[in-house]
Amino acid sequence: MKPFKKCPVCGGELVEKEVEKLLRGGAHVAVLKVHAEVCLHCGERLYSQEMVKQFEEIRAKLNCQEVDSFQPLGQSFQVVSGKN
Repeated sequence: MKPFKKCPVCGGELVEKEVEKLLRGGAHVAVLKVHAEVCLHCGERLYSQEMVKQFEEIRAKLNCQEVDSFQPLGQSFQVVSGKN
């Protein structure tokens, strides 16, 4: 049973979708494809308690730079305004 029948933010209809979630920890970012309940009206995403726990574990690993078990996707760059 779903914890919410309607979106708790706007009351819109919720549907299950696969979404991309970015998690940041320190200087690192992890990308995950996960299932979430997504509001068709406002786009709010609702995750299961188990998924939120997994997010916290991944963020802790990112903060401690324990990324050996993660697959690299390339490099990220920050562009500073006014500099090329």
